[in-house]
Amino acid sequence: MVDVLKKLKRLRVRSFDELRVRGAQSLAAYAERRGLSEQARVPSDAELFKALDLSRAGGVRSAESLLSHFRTRARPRFFAGLDDRETTVATLRQRFGVRAEKLAIERARRITEGRFDLLGLRDLNFNDPPDWHLEPISGKRSPLVHWSRIDYLDAGVAGDKKITWELNRHQYFMVLGRAYWYTGDERFAHTFTAHLEDWMERNPPKLGINWASSLEVSFRAMAWLWGLHFFKDSPRLTPALFLRALKFLYLHGRHLETYLSTYFSPNTHLTGEALGLFYLGTLLPEFRCAGRWRETGRRVLMTALDRHVRPDGVYFEQASYYHRYTTDFYTHLLILSETNGQPVEEKLMAKLAALLDHLMYITRPDGTTPFFGDDDGGRLVMLDERPANDFRAALATGAALFARPDYKHVAGEAAEETLWLLGAAGLKKFDHVKAHPPAHESRAFPDGGYYVMRDGWTSESNYLLIDCGPHGTLNCGHAHADALAIEVAARGRTLLVDPGTYTYTGSSEMRDWFRSSAAHNTLVIDGESSSTPAGPFAWSHIARAVLRVWTSRERFDYFEGAHDGYARLQMPAAHTRAILFLKGDYWVMRDRIETAGAHRCELRFHFVPEARPAINADAASGPARERAEGATGLDLFTFNRGGSWRAVEGWVSRCYAERAPAPVLVFSREAKGATEFVTFLMPRRASEQAAKAREMNAVGGRAFEVRDADHLDLLLISDGRTVETERIASDFAWTWMRFNRDHELIELVAVNGRRLALDGQAIVDAAERAGYLVARRAGDQLLIETDAQEFTTETRRHREKAMI
Repeated sequence: MVDVLKKLKRLRVRSFDELRVRGAQSLAAYAERRGLSEQARVPSDAELFKALDLSRAGGVRSAESLLSHFRTRARPRFFAGLDDRETTVATLRQRFGVRAEKLAIERARRITEGRFDLLGLRDLNFNDPPDWHLEPISGKRSPLVHWSRIDYLDAGVAGDKKITWELNRHQYFMVLGRAYWYTGDERFAHTFTAHLEDWMERNPPKLGINWASSLEVSFRAMAWLWGLHFFKDSPRLTPALFLRALKFLYLHGRHLETYLSTYFSPNTHLTGEALGLFYLGTLLPEFRCAGRWRETGRRVLMTALDRHVRPDGVYFEQASYYHRYTTDFYTHLLILSETNGQPVEEKLMAKLAALLDHLMYITRPDGTTPFFGDDDGGRLVMLDERPANDFRAALATGAALFARPDYKHVAGEAAEETLWLLGAAGLKKFDHVKAHPPAHESRAFPDGGYYVMRDGWTSESNYLLIDCGPHGTLNCGHAHADALAIEVAARGRTLLVDPGTYTYTGSSEMRDWFRSSAAHNTLVIDGESSSTPAGPFAWSHIARAVLRVWTSRERFDYFEGAHDGYARLQMPAAHTRAILFLKGDYWVMRDRIETAGAHRCELRFHFVPEARPAINADAASGPARERAEGATGLDLFTFNRGGSWRAVEGWVSRCYAERAPAPVLVFSREAKGATEFVTFLMPRRASEQAAKAREMNAVGGRAFEVRDADHLDLLLISDGRTVETERIASDFAWTWMRFNRDHELIELVAVNGRRLALDGQAIVDAAERAGYLVARRAGDQLLIETDAQEFTTETRRHREKAMI
């Protein structure tokens, strides 16, 4: 009865069009199950030729003529890298060297032996020929029944269905193709044709798990088109096999247009399916329905742009991996459109540039990309051997397409993928772009809610990313409970990370752990997550995050945000996180918990697996220190009276289905009523003497001292009152002051306040509250930058009244 009521509730909120589309898809599936649909069987030769516009196929009426036409036709054009085998292979060897060639050939050779590297897994064995319905980790084999009757989310039925689907995407055909172009070895062509033929034999139309997801059907169709272009001149590609492949591609196209995920998964499922239709309609114009496929695909992709790509360029599901997917989808749409003389709308260019901008700014100093939100481990194409978390090939291609110096700077070098997509001419365009760092170092993405703090664009820059945006969209299926979580690279070395995803349906326990707040660098209350899951792709409670302040200047960045994820607790609590970044130096992070109840509060810091953090047993506040010999480290000083550090073991997944043990440091305390934690995150070069931080006595707020070999820094934090120490009085929310060895003030950063005095003498006295004020000494002058309209500054060596 409960299930019936839930279904009736869902029906009440569905539009007429949704009911119409879902109803039509249900009827189509019913017809297939009953054998009443022509899509449920392989077309005969006569039926296939009837589906072709023979005038576009040169009037051919035989399999031999069809294959000859495919091999010799000048239009449509595929991706430029496959135009000229001799030029492409020569460019590959010249630009990417022996190592790239060996990697491609070795991986392809292992595929010919039945050993597959899929997702984060290595040397998977699906038997020979592959068992296309097997999930080899669990040993589960999904049944060969109509696709609509398979509950692929049930691990007891399909194991982790993504592993099965990854094999059946057949994107490894591109690996075989690259090796074939390098070597001309027909072993690779044999594996391609043998697997293609066997798959068609063992996956009858509409039977089995490999027809159950339209996105998988789309990815497979695109991979087949790549494979056919790689191997079109091989004698292993016989007319009979080519004709049968065309029949299945026709069925793939019909399946896609019938079962578009318009209302089922209107995210990358829908756009990925639309791209498959666009591929088929553009690259197989001989089909009578090609124009319909092409225009349907284009229309869906263009309509989705406004919804899927937020105004700031962030993909709307709040997942960096799916952001990469979306960037690739629209990159391929643009390239195929331009190559084949099809219209390119300005909106496509603008949105694609916005997607690339976001990828550029979130790229870490070491060239990798954080995995916030879900990571499904897949790729649109397999045209190089880069790690799963290296997205820079997209930026390299973007640099060539848009002539963007900043994309080239962050990409670092040309990518093999760019050569395959754009050809040798595309690499020349990349070469002609003069690399230049992006215009800004730090960047806010307010619609997506991501804020990037960095102090340069070198491999040794400091970097922090914080999440303060929507939990997701639709049912938030790819979101994580990561409100106010951070990632940190210290002096270029990535140290604090989002642990990733690991699995969707393979283990409900692991699925929930990797999505939990405890698996992120944020504050956890009473062991609860800020958002609570309800199955692998849904949530029963969603935290709402809100930005309060974002200020980014040359010397500092300041962020403040909050979320309501713990308002649901029996004793409600609110979490606010503020971060002051003193560029070139360190971060100070303040976590406040407003509550009347008693709670256990934990700050969690997830390190990369290679890190070896240690806790100073002699001091409750720290430092907790990453001590890798000869490498950049990170010192953590956390201040909360009564709190203490402990080390636990967690996990990091750098690609779907792979995980590695990783250290986690936790600073926790039991607290009743409001409490706060102040954490100094201090990058430290291997040769650099560690700085020391301590809390000082203060009235009206909190005060801290940081000492290193050259400087003394003082930090005061206030909640609107004047905070006083022995030397300083300030009503600024944050006041940071740096003194040299002669005890002279040489720098000042203050956020949100009016008055500041040092040793009883007023330094700043503003007519109204200033959002920020930055000062640095230059000789006898104090150079001021502020957003205040009127203020007065005074020091022992200089007095100045300024009107700004």
